[in-house]
Amino acid sequence: MLTVVATPIGNLEDMSPRAVAALRGADAVACEDTRRTRALLSHFGIPHPALLLSYRQGIEDRAGGRLLGLLREGRSVALCSDGGYPGISDPGYRLIAVAAEEGVEIDVIPGASAVPVALLMSGLPTSSYTFKGYPPRKAGARARFFAQERELPHTLIVFESPMRVSQTLESAFAALGDRRAAVCSELTKKFQRVRRGFLSELLQAVASERVRGEVTIVIAGGNPKFARDEACAERDDAD
Repeated sequence: MLTVVATPIGNLEDMSPRAVAALRGADAVACEDTRRTRALLSHFGIPHPALLLSYRQGIEDRAGGRLLGLLREGRSVALCSDGGYPGISDPGYRLIAVAAEEGVEIDVIPGASAVPVALLMSGLPTSSYTFKGYPPRKAGARARFFAQERELPHTLIVFESPMRVSQTLESAFAALGDRRAAVCSELTKKFQRVRRGFLSELLQAVASERVRGEVTIVIAGGNPKFARDEACAERDDAD
């Protein structure tokens, strides 16, 4: 069996008893960073498995082949990442897909995820939303990425590095206009921070403050009631 285990995105108290049991009972644990997973195992008093393997971007084929070999032998493999669900903006989805194709039994242990936490923290509509992972790093590709969302009504959620938050907000503002949004950082941690406002306001805020930790950006969909028209923005600037 391949067990997909969600782990805390910040606060270790979010680790579920089922997740602890799954990691404790696995013959092998595949993870993003073995050092961080060893620390997690030690925190919960879970004996380190005989096989603790790194499965991360760049080595998926080699590591995946070894893990599939274990699964074919009838061994139990637990798949986790540094935080949240492995496979969500994480190469773990490739192992899950191949395992499913081969008829391997798959189980998912639910847990914390930055996507629903940020969505609820944002105060924006939750009835329909799209999560699109990390925007492209190159400016042109990033502009096209957001332009595809201009006419769509759903709330948009993306991940971003703290070093690129300003560039991503600029691209979103240029493509979508001045919509309500939220920049959520360090979710579930001691210094959790949620900045809410229009994209233009958030651009000013992140320019004057240092953004730390993992960042999730939530942007309202294409509904006029969540957008500020240019005339209103000009009046505010004049004031």
